[in-house]
Amino acid sequence: MANFEELSQAVLDGDGDKAVELTKDLLSSGVDAQDVIAKGLIVGMEKVGELFKNNEMFVPEVLMSAAAMNSAVEVIKEGQNDFDMPSSGKVVLGTVKGDLHDIGKNLVGMMMESNGYTVYDLGVDIEPDKFVDAVKEYKPDIVAMSALLTTTMMEMKNTIDALVEAGLRDSIKVIIGGAPITQGFADEIGADGYAEDAATAVELCKKLTGVEALSA
Repeated sequence: MANFEELSQAVLDGDGDKAVELTKDLLSSGVDAQDVIAKGLIVGMEKVGELFKNNEMFVPEVLMSAAAMNSAVEVIKEGQNDFDMPSSGKVVLGTVKGDLHDIGKNLVGMMMESNGYTVYDLGVDIEPDKFVDAVKEYKPDIVAMSALLTTTMMEMKNTIDALVEAGLRDSIKVIIGGAPITQGFADEIGADGYAEDAATAVELCKKLTGVEALSA
């Protein structure tokens, strides 16, 4: 019989076929779907996050690992119509107005989803009012903003100001990231935190929302 450690390793290796095979084996052996995710798949992605943060894994490998996990999750969903992914919380994600960069944002979204967060990705070039509308609609725990250009950094402050004006700021945590962003800038504009990479963004979300790792 397959075990959780093998499944975690398959995710770490980015081996989607193996992850699917092991997931099917565990489920057919009567293992609870929540345990397959929490003790197998997510543990693997947490290891990916650690290695990525330490520059021991790189973006293409992280994407392969995330794809492997997603393939396994789809198997679980297909086999159980009433299955709900365990959720760590909800995140509204977007690149701010005037900025069309999305690779970093997409990686953050993928890593968050792999760690149990429900992610509403608004895309790029997102105006403050669209962030406000998304918070009203989705009622997230976190708003995550990305900017890759120094010329668009202040749109982060404009978005926070818009959230304040709409009376929504106190109900959410705001995190920011991107090449020109620093912790000092985050403090300056009133953000709740800054993450330098996707793995750190996940850790920051867990810290801000008081969520323990789902594998705990």
